Amino acid sequence: MKPSKEPLGEDDVIIEFHRVGASVKVTAMEPRTLTEVSIVGPATASEADLTQLVMRKLEYVLAKKRG
Repeated sequence: MKPSKEPLGEDDVIIEFHRVGASVKVTAMEPRTLTEVSIVGPATASEADLTQLVMRKLEYVLAKKRG
């Protein structure tokens, strides 16, 4: 399957939140390429902000893989 250059939507990605004390580890995985990234943020941050941040990181990593 050839990689798409269209932006990813949240429906295209598996996102998991794991709280550890005062922090939250957020992991996003793109199932077509099995690319996975993680971020750590404060537990006080909104889920929407953390989701936006992890999606930006995932798009960055996928763009680097495409060259």
